[in-house]
Amino acid sequence: MKLKNLLFFALASSVLSAAPSPGYATAPGGMIMDEYGMIMNANSDTLPRDCQAISETVDLTIRAGRQHALKFNGKMFAFDQQEWQVKPCAKVNIVFINDDQIRHQLMIHGLPGYLYPDGMFHLELYGKGELKAALILPSQKKTYLVHCELPQHAEKGMKAQLKAGGGDGDLPSIPGISAPVKADSYPLDWNQANVGLLALCVIAGAAAALLLLRKKPQAGA
Repeated sequence: MKLKNLLFFALASSVLSAAPSPGYATAPGGMIMDEYGMIMNANSDTLPRDCQAISETVDLTIRAGRQHALKFNGKMFAFDQQEWQVKPCAKVNIVFINDDQIRHQLMIHGLPGYLYPDGMFHLELYGKGELKAALILPSQKKTYLVHCELPQHAEKGMKAQLKAGGGDGDLPSIPGISAPVKADSYPLDWNQANVGLLALCVIAGAAAALLLLRKKPQAGA
């Protein structure tokens, strides 16, 4: 009995550790998880009820990390792109790459709940790495939210949109695309200490400039 249990756990562990890397999860509502990341609600072969056939197959590589936020003022994290366009009923093969050593997610919301539990498609990497999974979109012309749901990651820039059939408008607060619901504010507190510090910096800068000018050798000397 002990030998059977050991064989069972060894087999289960090998399946879990190998599953995310080489291919796609094909069972809607299923989850694959190992020490590197997680795939939830992937679907590469079940059509939504309102689709007669797959309209197109699109391969998307989506990268996440700090370096992709450098183009946006005040942002800390971002995807390398903020918008993707596909057809309704498209099969979308996603390669999700985390360029950071910290945890990032790629979540797509608003999908039909009968096919994607909680209306969600989810990829997650606990550090630098890569995951692959697929989903099939329904027939609506719709704009889907793509974001990382970790605390403050979306607020700090990791937010994008996937438009099917041109979408139904832009979502708010997509970096570089739409205005924020509430813009970041960085007010300066003009108290006596800050005013004094500013004055000190101005005086020190002026003094340093005068000192350099006095030390500059005169022409013809």
